[in-house]
Amino acid sequence: MELWTAFLLGLCGSLHCAGMCGPLALALPTAGGGSTRFVAGRVAYNLGRIVTYCALGLVFGLAGKTLLLVGVQRWLSLALGVALLVGLVASRKLETWLPITRLVERLKLGMATLLRRRSFAALAVLGLLNGLLPCGLVYVACAGATVAGGISDGAMYMAAFGAGTTPMMLAIGLSGKLVPLSLRLRLRQAVPVSIFLVAALLILRGLSLGIPYVSPDLATGACCH
Repeated sequence: MELWTAFLLGLCGSLHCAGMCGPLALALPTAGGGSTRFVAGRVAYNLGRIVTYCALGLVFGLAGKTLLLVGVQRWLSLALGVALLVGLVASRKLETWLPITRLVERLKLGMATLLRRRSFAALAVLGLLNGLLPCGLVYVACAGATVAGGISDGAMYMAAFGAGTTPMMLAIGLSGKLVPLSLRLRLRQAVPVSIFLVAALLILRGLSLGIPYVSPDLATGACCH
């Protein structure tokens, strides 16, 4: 999978991040006085998120590499692509699924103590934990990391996804204000488009048509990424 698809997914999907994690970004403590330390603290928080995403990329990249070695990655790619398309239809129901809601609340309660600490370490750990919050966009990115081609490729894919989400999250943390309604409405329209794009690329990759970078021949192991 191309890295730009991960960055685009993160960039277009950052509105979702603003809605789900924006209040947490607004509630972050300051790491001491001064504007420089304030900005550095927000950067530390976002770096923590990206580190968690990279760790997830390593795990899913390893899983994808293992499946590639046993010759079933193309079928996994097809299955993930179809699952994402189905998820677009059922996304609203999944967001209100009770087990997910409860898990989110437990994680946020566990982060409450860190919100009372004024240090770079606390902000970085908050970012690490934030990366573990159940999130449909993260799942989509993990699907891409699974078929990225290997362990390091999976980590890079998730890093690109995290980089795409950073401008919005950093802007919220620095400005103390949520994104204007007009911009939110525009970005909301791009979220399903970006998910559909990733799903289509996964399906094309699984079809193994022999097209470099888009649908490499996985059956012969001639994989381009």
